[in-house]
Amino acid sequence: MSRWMRKRGLIAASNPNSEVADRYRRLKTGIEWTCRDVGMKTIAIASALPGEGKSTTSSNIAVAYAKAGRRVLLLDTDLRSPAQHQIFELPNEAGLSTALAGRGGLDEVAHKTAYANLQVVCAGPPPPNPSELLDSEAMNALLEAAKARFDIVIVDTTSMAAASDAMIVADKCDGAVLVIRRGKTKMDAVLKAKETLSSGRVRILGAVFNRRGR
Repeated sequence: MSRWMRKRGLIAASNPNSEVADRYRRLKTGIEWTCRDVGMKTIAIASALPGEGKSTTSSNIAVAYAKAGRRVLLLDTDLRSPAQHQIFELPNEAGLSTALAGRGGLDEVAHKTAYANLQVVCAGPPPPNPSELLDSEAMNALLEAAKARFDIVIVDTTSMAAASDAMIVADKCDGAVLVIRRGKTKMDAVLKAKETLSSGRVRILGAVFNRRGR
């Protein structure tokens, strides 16, 4: 386990018997119960503001699903300030941005990890037009390909306040989980994020109260 991963809090992998890891497993179970009748496969992890822990939550939920025997893809759609390549220590020279620009398919940009059943698509080099790439037929096709190959796709988004990217991505997913950092996120920001998601076709599955940043 790298120092970076310990620092970023990949608890579901580094300390699976801890109380925090158990909370991520319970969160996974809660999502499954919420989705049991509708067969949801793509889950967006969103936050109202930067630094609320959505990337940490995304990676830990993905590990929890993988450890439960599910075939999992973790997709980093934060093309502005990505984190998953750092959390998992993966190369980021190619990723979602290059795939959406037509320079590689899912097979070319998905990385195997140290954890059985878990693959990660990093964000790739920052593009000049992230919103346009995410709101494209290429993104729709990639998500459909991911749903065909994996049991569950966890989608790490940018923060709701940073850009329209999160809403674009969440609208393409089957449901969304809103991450709220305890003691930092103001209630008006949470309500605004919830209203923004609800204004589209996004099904909000629940909220996570988090103590970690990023």
